[in-house]
Amino acid sequence: MTSQGAQSSSSSSNFTLLREELKTLKNAFPKDHSRFRVVLATIDEVVLVFIGKRNDSNVIHCILSESYPSTPPMWFSESDDVAISKILDLLGKSGTAGNNVLLIQVKQLLTELCADQKLNVPPEVSLLSVATSRELEDEAIGSSEEGNSDNDQDSNDINRHSCDDADTMGLVMVDDLPDKELKKKEDEEIGTEKLAVLERIKHRQRKDYQDGAPCGTVQASDRLMKELREIYRSTHYRNKVYDVELANDDNLYDWNIRLYKFDPDSHLAKDMLQLKAKENQDYIFLNMTFKDNFPFAPPFVRIVHPMVNGGYVLGGGAICMELLTTQGWSSAYSVESLVLQISATLVKGKARIQFGASQGKYTLPRAQQAFRSLVQIHEKRGWYTPPKEDG
Repeated sequence: MTSQGAQSSSSSSNFTLLREELKTLKNAFPKDHSRFRVVLATIDEVVLVFIGKRNDSNVIHCILSESYPSTPPMWFSESDDVAISKILDLLGKSGTAGNNVLLIQVKQLLTELCADQKLNVPPEVSLLSVATSRELEDEAIGSSEEGNSDNDQDSNDINRHSCDDADTMGLVMVDDLPDKELKKKEDEEIGTEKLAVLERIKHRQRKDYQDGAPCGTVQASDRLMKELREIYRSTHYRNKVYDVELANDDNLYDWNIRLYKFDPDSHLAKDMLQLKAKENQDYIFLNMTFKDNFPFAPPFVRIVHPMVNGGYVLGGGAICMELLTTQGWSSAYSVESLVLQISATLVKGKARIQFGASQGKYTLPRAQQAFRSLVQIHEKRGWYTPPKEDG
């Protein structure tokens, strides 16, 4: 067998394995399950909902790359629960190829979530077995080696790379009708204008890839596209708590963010009213840049304008938050949860706007230098958590 044929056979085998896993997962935990629900299951994304002790719904996303299971699933959550973030972070550090299997990780996820909230693990977790999937994988490899070229070609045509249009990849559903209805509902929430933005970004990514000059990595780009889509659906975004736009001609790795709303009882909220009256600006402008290894490394965040005193804001506009360091970051954090945390940190740190201050002080090089110095200091001394009475 040629190396190309072997690779195609492997892709087909992995695809068969994944489809079986998705079917097993949806059969075990349907959308009406009382504790754990699979609301979406496609070959590149799984969306789960964990119902906690207080009957709260915690939405958890799993992103599957084209190289699965060689590459582990990527997990993140819309929840601000620190315990959930830590559990998802551990899943992302499974370390061995055997632990990369989706069903194994979902079983571990549900077990840890229930243990954290002192809940009984649903008995359906016993159905999350990979034995059937392993047998299918061996069978697929064996049939390929027997030389049934016609059947092999039909099987190979099912893999991801048979899709000329990358957009169709995410539409291979385990349960077509409910998932199509869910996607239609999500598209309606996003709106025509933002859907056009997402399509434009996808088109540019495909073109850059075809031209041999892709921006970033497939893993990071997939996650950032998912983050942007979720933000467009977000209640906070639609209520203009904050706004997001991509900088530099739709660069997916460079985001401009405007913070509009803060705690109405805070001094910062009152300053925002003055800022609107004096300078006709009603937001704090942030810039957020992502590296190729996102979500396993945090973005770099800085305030661009206006100038701010306090609020844990450093020289150049960098922000003093452990969450923004490699030490404090988790791949489970969503971009929206980070934005909201930054907003809360500004209020907690009693940030005040410097009216009439020169904007020239806030530059990217100075912000980067200040942040590097901050990280070095805290690596030696640790991080200090202010007492509650300090805000």
